[in-house]
Amino acid sequence: MPPPTASDAWLASRRFGIVIDAGSSGSRLQIYSWKDPRTVRAELGSPNHGKLPKIEKGTADGEDWVIKVEPGLSTFGDRPSRVAAYLRPLLAHALVTIPPSLHSQTPIFLLATAGMRLLHPTQQRDVLREVCDFLRFHSNFKVDDSNLNSGLGAGHGCGSSVRIISGEEEGLFGWLAVNYLMDGFDSHLKSKSIDPSQADGSTYGFLDMGGASTQIAYEPSHKLQELPENESSLVDVRLRLLGGDEIRHKVFVTTWLGYGTNQARERYVDMAINNASITNATPATEGMADLPVILDPCLPANLTRREKYLDTKTDITSRTLLGTGSFSECLAATEPLLNKHAPCPDSRSCLFNGVPAPPIDFSVSRFIGVSEYWYSSENVFGLGGGYDFVQYERAASAFCAQSWDNLVAAHDKTKSEHGKGGLGGDGHTEKHGEIVDVGQWGRNVELKRLEMQCFKAAWIVNILHEGIGIPRIVDSRGNSTDQDTGASVSISAEEKGLGQSHGSKKRPSPTFQSMESVNDTAISWTLGKMVIEACKDIPPASKQAIPIADPMQPVPQVPPPKPGLWDFDALEDSISHRLPQRLTRHSLGFSPIAFAFYSTALIILLYTIWRIRPRLRVLARRWRRTLYPTEQMDRMEYAMEGGHTLSSPMFSRPGTPSFLNPQNHTAKITSALRTSLRDLATPIQRAASPFQNKRASSFPPVNGYESGNGSGSPATPSTARPYHLSVNTLSGGRSSVPSPNSPAALSNGLFKETTSSSLQTPIYSLSRNSSSVNLTTIVPRTSSAMSRQPTNGHTPTSSMSDD
Repeated sequence: MPPPTASDAWLASRRFGIVIDAGSSGSRLQIYSWKDPRTVRAELGSPNHGKLPKIEKGTADGEDWVIKVEPGLSTFGDRPSRVAAYLRPLLAHALVTIPPSLHSQTPIFLLATAGMRLLHPTQQRDVLREVCDFLRFHSNFKVDDSNLNSGLGAGHGCGSSVRIISGEEEGLFGWLAVNYLMDGFDSHLKSKSIDPSQADGSTYGFLDMGGASTQIAYEPSHKLQELPENESSLVDVRLRLLGGDEIRHKVFVTTWLGYGTNQARERYVDMAINNASITNATPATEGMADLPVILDPCLPANLTRREKYLDTKTDITSRTLLGTGSFSECLAATEPLLNKHAPCPDSRSCLFNGVPAPPIDFSVSRFIGVSEYWYSSENVFGLGGGYDFVQYERAASAFCAQSWDNLVAAHDKTKSEHGKGGLGGDGHTEKHGEIVDVGQWGRNVELKRLEMQCFKAAWIVNILHEGIGIPRIVDSRGNSTDQDTGASVSISAEEKGLGQSHGSKKRPSPTFQSMESVNDTAISWTLGKMVIEACKDIPPASKQAIPIADPMQPVPQVPPPKPGLWDFDALEDSISHRLPQRLTRHSLGFSPIAFAFYSTALIILLYTIWRIRPRLRVLARRWRRTLYPTEQMDRMEYAMEGGHTLSSPMFSRPGTPSFLNPQNHTAKITSALRTSLRDLATPIQRAASPFQNKRASSFPPVNGYESGNGSGSPATPSTARPYHLSVNTLSGGRSSVPSPNSPAALSNGLFKETTSSSLQTPIYSLSRNSSSVNLTTIVPRTSSAMSRQPTNGHTPTSSMSDD
């Protein structure tokens, strides 16, 4: 089917998740979906903040959300190169079902169970590596890129996306699925006075039985959780509600390998053959005169089966079992298989096979069974739902006592009446609330199921009552006597169509009930996995909250806060449901609110800079003159000496900016440091020799050339004030400065000629040529770009000439 379009209202703010259940008989891909928690929180408001996200099927019409391929993934242990072709139909279905724009945000998981656990570690690694490479390179779905728990080596792992899960993990996911569908997690909301942490029996226990193993998961009472001996055996399950708050449950979970129906049957056959003797064997039937026959009460009457068996003392490879059809004897014969007498640690209570477990308070605890618990109850007996021991025992005893020939005839008749592959009937006939006939069977019943039904029924009863300890307390009508304790659970079960009662219209929910689905949603551990993934998508109420993780996986570290100028989560949550799907953060890959904000701020900043650019240019020039004052002074001196102006081409700015040359910066910094040191040293020199300081300040180097520099290069800028003519001198008044040729000046050494051989011109000369200049005829210079500005605050007043 084509993927939904962007205009589809069902698709708005929707998230997807994919789980591939790689079992022993086949691999099943299931697509789940849920609304974005932020959108749901904004639409429904605070009254719904105490609920978990609603997980739905991955298609709008609820069809084609599951696809299965056969055989199991474990069959490719010797040929891992064929894994890609095996998974291609599953991946192709997911690619066309989920919109392409959401592929990168959709997590995909392949979680292998029983079949893959039996492979050699090398074969496991090869198969999982092929799966990882196929998912990563043939789709854009979200795959974990870490090597956590992958075992595939560096660079080849898909982390938690592709791995083999343990039986305990499978049981925990199933426990999550059952309680999610039965509202076991939010039962405390119905009673405001009950503290969730103190509410015992608010969640359901979970029982699962397959062909090879069986699992149990339940939450002990609050008092038992605090005991030190139970603390290490409990798993911390954390979920996040829509409001961002967390709920926590301490769950005990364990699995028994070899205690599934198929493995239990094999152990039973071995035990029966080993215990067989000549005294309990009957004469062989026709055609089997040379083979001993062993009576088997767990087979329908007169049914014979050849069972494989290897006797190390003889060459016998098989034995024949003859059914006697006695349900009560089958119960007694299968009970030893539970191994109830296995050693149990001191001060601990144990379930069967010596497995320590916290005690179960059946006055408040309720259990739900799936898989074989449902198939053996509903498909043949029609007793799925609420379990009652009396009703179940009656149906099982009636079925086992029937002749095998009669069962085959009834099966063939029913199959022909309802068409090929279709078997009908409700499984039983009631009269006045009691079963009076076994009736016909469900549509999934085949002859193989009928052969093993008697044994499976007895095995389930022993697991429930002798293994787990569910009481058989019933009255003469088959009704449970603990009506008060089951009233609250009964209401929830009846609302979901699960509180099916047999024999009474008003029956409280029993301690145990078998189920297959709730409101057309199958009870599968894959649903529990998706509940965890949906909770990961909910923003926490506190930024220091620990991220949600799979119950038995390492808890990820709290990510460091992301740098940013503003937190737009609250604003996005309030308006995201009003935006088109293509404009949401999940579709674009970034926040549209943050993008609009920062884009607007950048445009405003650039416009403001453009408007005030003239003022900024003036400020930049002033800053440059303040930072580099000596450069401007040198340029002015060169211009005055050569008769040029600063605007002439000779003094124009070079083509390449000087700031790109690091040598210019070094020279400027060195010059600035030298000038600073000179300024600091000047007051010290003046204090040491006042006359010398006066001389230095009155007669600076002329025309920008230092005395003693015979090369004619510009002198280093000096802090001494240039020599100026005073108004008194120009007007014929008496100079306050003695004449250079006066006896007083010569006697005091004020105007001594230098003794250096490289300097031939007196220091007081104002011209490079040797001609005499009458300074009194020169018009005083005005303050212009060609004059030197005094910096000392005093001006010389005498006129001088070379003569």
